[in-house]
Amino acid sequence: MKPIVLLLSVAAIAFVAAGFTDVAYAQEEGTGSMSDGSKLIGAGIAFGVAAGGAGVGLGQVGAAGLAVISENPALQSKVFIFVGMVESIAIYGIVMMFIILGQ
Repeated sequence: MKPIVLLLSVAAIAFVAAGFTDVAYAQEEGTGSMSDGSKLIGAGIAFGVAAGGAGVGLGQVGAAGLAVISENPALQSKVFIFVGMVESIAIYGIVMMFIILGQ
């Protein structure tokens, strides 16, 4: 394993662990909300995974789309539709992030 990857992995684990250590207060009656640290970690994971997946998918679809457009320029509109479908995954991640932070 490369040293930079190992360093980034340890830093990410330390950051996640720091988000779970929060000051414990007595829970008020009738409230069952998450702590702020858990909200931030959940929102970050929701957006990060969605954006990462959309990035990988866009790389594959973009490469294939450019190959199709170079062979047949008439299919350009169909390629843009597929690219938009992949980008919608990142938009869903942003929406979920705002839903989690709004609770």
